[in-house]
Amino acid sequence: MADLIEPVIGLIGGSGLYDIDGLEEREWRHVPTPWGEPSDMLLFGRLAGVRCVFLPRHGRGHPTPPSRLNYRANIDALKRSGVTEILSLSAVGSLKEELPPGHFVIVDQFIDRTFAREKSFFEAGCVAHVSVADPVCPRLGDALEASARAVGLPVTRGGTYLVMEGPQFSTKAESKLYRSWDCSVIGMTNMPEAKLAREAELCYAPVAMVTDYDCWRDGHDHVTVDEVVKVLLGNADKAKALVKAVIPALGAPRGPCRAGCDRALDNAIITAPEKRDPALLRKLDAVAGRLLSA
Repeated sequence: MADLIEPVIGLIGGSGLYDIDGLEEREWRHVPTPWGEPSDMLLFGRLAGVRCVFLPRHGRGHPTPPSRLNYRANIDALKRSGVTEILSLSAVGSLKEELPPGHFVIVDQFIDRTFAREKSFFEAGCVAHVSVADPVCPRLGDALEASARAVGLPVTRGGTYLVMEGPQFSTKAESKLYRSWDCSVIGMTNMPEAKLAREAELCYAPVAMVTDYDCWRDGHDHVTVDEVVKVLLGNADKAKALVKAVIPALGAPRGPCRAGCDRALDNAIITAPEKRDPALLRKLDAVAGRLLSA
């Protein structure tokens, strides 16, 4: 039987979520990475006895826009801190009538329309191709759905998150195009975050918190920051309730991920050992050390 591991839950807080209530033994720590600085210091602590590490995606006070986030540093810092799974919370616009502001969506697919971001830890000198056919860990998705329903949150399981570059919101033509693709929500932050989590062999699941109907809906005012912030405040309280409910459900020792998230690199690294760049391998010590240090 495989050895059991004690989960360490990483929490990435999106717009409106810059701290986690109820953490015990809490300590903000600077975690340096070879990819640069993460968005902020990381908050370490325990919730219901479960080890947790929280990172405010945009930094406390929201100083960093989506396109300027150092996604590689954020994921590396979490992996380097011992995190085994990531719950990612983010504000989104709705592309479906049945997903109103205040609704939560546990998405299971993405369409990545970003273009100005570093999307991989693997560069010239060590090439790898991981599968992101199913980018969300179903075990985490199950736990999030059950916990959301248990605390009475309006939630939908499944859907596609269209990730746009930003920082501007969509044109009406773009919004209608994405609806024609059957996308459920639109946001700016879950890519390349999800891809990098997979490269780092971390289980990953997103919670998309709807703030508005984007701009496709007739009779719905065009998206404004004031409007979004108003709903954000309500969503933040719901998100905190969800976190308090789901963390204990994920805290028990577990075996290997049944979806293989924690073994994503097993057949992904293609560069021959003698052709690998030693400098890049040193940068990959946390992300891929399981294989590269063997």
